[in-house]
Amino acid sequence: MFRYIMSALALAALISILSMSTLRAHEGHDDAAKLPAASVSASPRGEAHSEKFELVVVAQAGALMIYLDDYRTNTPIEKASVEIETPDGPKTAMPVGNGTYRLDAPFLASGGHLDLIVTVTVGDSNDILPLSIDIPEAPATAAKPVFGWFETFAHSPWATGLAGFVLGGALVSMLRRRRPAALAAGLIAFAFIGADPVRAHEGHDDAPKPAQAASDQRAQREPDGSVFVPKPVQRIFGLRTILTEAGSFVPSVELPGRVIPDPNASGYVQTAIGGRLTPPPGGFPRLGTPVKQGDVLAYLTPPIQAIDVSDMRQKQGELDQQISIVQRRLVRYESLVASGAVARTQVEDTKLELEGLRDRRAALDTMRLEPVPLLAPVSGVIAEGTPITGQIAQSNAVVFQIVTPGKLWIEALSFDAVAGSGRASAKTGNGVPLKLVFRGSGLADRSQSIPVHFAIEGDTKVLRAGQFVTVFTESGDIRQGIAVPRNAVVRAANGQEFVFEHVSAERFEPRAVRTEPLDAERVIVAAGLEPGKRVVVLGAELLDHVR
Repeated sequence: MFRYIMSALALAALISILSMSTLRAHEGHDDAAKLPAASVSASPRGEAHSEKFELVVVAQAGALMIYLDDYRTNTPIEKASVEIETPDGPKTAMPVGNGTYRLDAPFLASGGHLDLIVTVTVGDSNDILPLSIDIPEAPATAAKPVFGWFETFAHSPWATGLAGFVLGGALVSMLRRRRPAALAAGLIAFAFIGADPVRAHEGHDDAPKPAQAASDQRAQREPDGSVFVPKPVQRIFGLRTILTEAGSFVPSVELPGRVIPDPNASGYVQTAIGGRLTPPPGGFPRLGTPVKQGDVLAYLTPPIQAIDVSDMRQKQGELDQQISIVQRRLVRYESLVASGAVARTQVEDTKLELEGLRDRRAALDTMRLEPVPLLAPVSGVIAEGTPITGQIAQSNAVVFQIVTPGKLWIEALSFDAVAGSGRASAKTGNGVPLKLVFRGSGLADRSQSIPVHFAIEGDTKVLRAGQFVTVFTESGDIRQGIAVPRNAVVRAANGQEFVFEHVSAERFEPRAVRTEPLDAERVIVAAGLEPGKRVVVLGAELLDHVR
């Protein structure tokens, strides 16, 4: 009986020991502590700035890359003299282009903390910018153990299985010989040998791994929401900034509008009667063709009904008969003038009567053969109209619309009366600003709104009649705030507006703001932004897409 009890205990101990040797960390869990996030700087760098310049120095490949920008606008500065006080003495960096300079730096191989003094000279202005860079030392190569193969084999499952097989045989032999003390000692030894150290599964390891740094050519968003953009990427994005200033502004009201021709510099070519269109010599003028006032743009041939043709032929016959009678009378009068039987006045009256009959007869022929010319009422450009030869045009049909490109208006619709004393501007769908001058406001509502007319000042070549625009008119209330370009404001998916503040040389932070329209190019930041901050005005949309 004792033998069976000891066999059961040995079997239980063996199962528990084997289960200990196979413990692994399951997927998604590891006992190792979480590693800190990787640094965004792929290469050691330092930065400095003054009221004029902003400088970033990057140590890479045994050289110093210097990026020099204007502090207020973030514009790369070229044709500058950059002198650096290094451990090897003062040296001058060579320009690479686009505000980038390079300096060979063999002293970087030693590593450690490096203090530099950079002197920047641009024209008559110069500045001294001190900065420091921490260069990591090269890691020492660890020596391989002599008996590394033995250590690897000792911790392998094969070694554990072999040891378990040998000790298992010994335990069975001890059970047969009924030696409890030796059996207990064998179980303890088997427990120490079979207990394999717990290992993490693939993808989880207790040993700390070095943080993998990001590339110098990649922008990325950090956990706090800020965006790290290296200077080379800033040049690719074309980022530009302004220094904000507080002031008093008059906000504007946005109105929907569209481009219309100037009523005094445009016109329609219409048909007074119906008829068939025929082209003039050279063909119909096409869209965009410049024309002058009085040019023949088309001919209209009125249709003649059968009854009208019959009446015209009857009238022609009567006129031909009267012309023959008057001609014979004129011949007879001329023969009697010499004898004094007929007065000379009768001869002259007969000649005038004959000319009148002939003109009436020629007018009937012209009416049947010659079409009616359609003339340009003003000088300008053909904006609309594509007639076709043989086309039948009804009475009052618009054949052409002529517009003068340099004289265009904008018609806006407002729910409130517009005084017209304030400034006005407009913006097209692709962001082109327009300066407007108030021309008048209607007194009759149109679809519960008041039409307001503005004249466009400046170049209007990019505009077309009927094009939709957004009109901004001053409301008359003075507000305190910061004026920034519209391109600086980015709208998030939830409708929240924000701008990007340039907090350091290569870091940008989003700031939630509340804006009001100012004009076609700017908005008023009423809350969320302080004066004296650098705000991105060009490239903000690109920063918003960085992940």
